[in-house]
Amino acid sequence: MVEAVITVIALLFLLFVVLGVYATVKVVGAAKRGVDRTISQARRTVEDTTLRAKTFAQPGPLGELAQLRLKLRTAMRATQEALHAGVTEDESLKESLGLFERLSAHGRELDADLKRLETEPDRRTLSSLLPGLRERTERITHSADSLRWAARDRAHRFADDDLDSLSAQIDVEAGALRHWTTEAQPAGSWSQASMPASAPASAPAPDASASSDSASASGGQTWTDGPASRTAEEPTRAAITPPGKRTVHPWQKKPRPETTT
Repeated sequence: MVEAVITVIALLFLLFVVLGVYATVKVVGAAKRGVDRTISQARRTVEDTTLRAKTFAQPGPLGELAQLRLKLRTAMRATQEALHAGVTEDESLKESLGLFERLSAHGRELDADLKRLETEPDRRTLSSLLPGLRERTERITHSADSLRWAARDRAHRFADDDLDSLSAQIDVEAGALRHWTTEAQPAGSWSQASMPASAPASAPAPDASASSDSASASGGQTWTDGPASRTAEEPTRAAITPPGKRTVHPWQKKPRPETTT
């Protein structure tokens, strides 16, 4: 039992040691790559600065050689950065990156030729070689620029399409948020909000027996005009008394006939 525990502890210790060594190697490798990258960038910066200085300080063939090298290096570096940045989001750029690697081989060869000719003592020979070097530089930089701008146009096109789709979805959502109108009420239905503010609530129709008792108590006259106060047997009175007729109330006495005696 004790031997098994010791074996497990030894294995765990060995595992921790292996993991520690692996992590150390990874950290050292990452640090070394970072240092190499920093050194390469510093070297390129120094070379580019030197080439810029030569284009102004050395007129003639040597200055033109420096100008061709600077143009070539700038175009190739910009295209490389654009393709490597875009391939992480667009897998179709892998083919373009492969073409650029083939183009980079021609670019490195041309840069080496231009750098070697910087030490050429025969200026006449150098001047005769400049047209061919200028044409090669133009062809390589033009191809690099074409790849770079095509990749950028493709990325911008995808961004514009996504923005158009997003704008359309936002317009639909905004229209839905503004749709606060309620459904139309059914025909013939009345709500309290649709009634006039000055109209009183309708009272229930009075009972027929109560109406008759009230009419008899007041001598037969009711003070409620309208269809609800009339019984089914009572005829409808005219709203206006016709000319020549006078309304006779029940409590008035009938006129006595005049005698000639």
